[in-house]
Amino acid sequence: MTALPLASRARRAAFVSALCAGLVAAVTSLAGCSGSEDPDAGTNGVGKLSASKIQSKAGKAAETASAVRLSGTVVSKSHTYTLDMRLKGEGGTGSVTSKGQTFQLLKVGEQLYLKADTQFWTHDGKEGDGKSGQSDATAAAKLDGKYVKVPQGDPAYQQLSGFTDKDELLDGMLALHGKLAVGDRGKTGSLRSIKITGDDGAGGTLSVSLDGKPYPLRLDRGGDAGTLKLTDWNKDFALQEPGKDEMVDYGKQLPTS
Repeated sequence: MTALPLASRARRAAFVSALCAGLVAAVTSLAGCSGSEDPDAGTNGVGKLSASKIQSKAGKAAETASAVRLSGTVVSKSHTYTLDMRLKGEGGTGSVTSKGQTFQLLKVGEQLYLKADTQFWTHDGKEGDGKSGQSDATAAAKLDGKYVKVPQGDPAYQQLSGFTDKDELLDGMLALHGKLAVGDRGKTGSLRSIKITGDDGAGGTLSVSLDGKPYPLRLDRGGDAGTLKLTDWNKDFALQEPGKDEMVDYGKQLPTS
């Protein structure tokens, strides 16, 4: 009568013992794997490279990409510019905000267009006095919400076209200064990334994707000179010159008001 329960208990004890041993072995095995896991497994491999080589690969990836969206802030000569530009080889489009004024830029090939409101064209909102002020306001009202074609000989052309030139803008923005070093790994948005720094961050910090191509994803400029995000790599967008009813052509020079 007692033999069966004893045998049953013995088998159950043996089963539990075996189960526990299996679990211990499994946990030990997992712990062993995690301790020796390759951090570059499943990545594009740039995490194994030196900082200068990571920067070089990120630069080449950016150069060969067909399109990118660049957004964030840039501080230059005590002025802060807020950018939201979409760029590709044929031109670019987007907005720039400075001193509380926002204007739209559109470049198709070599043709550059600027669109802003009345306040932008009236000396940053200072309309002047008397007939001069009335004249400025009248001229500005005609430009409100219209694309103004920027003549290539106008000084503003060179100043503004840089915001719409993919290669020029990225070459200037992505440079780090000082001694380069590899920084921390982490995530930038949804992508795994690795940082490279110039002079421990004083010369800027660039986050580079470890997933897919090594595109630059974020730039923290040195000296608190702004932060830029780089997204929508190779995502195409439409570029089209404005229609005649949307545009004003001033010929050789922009209006001075």
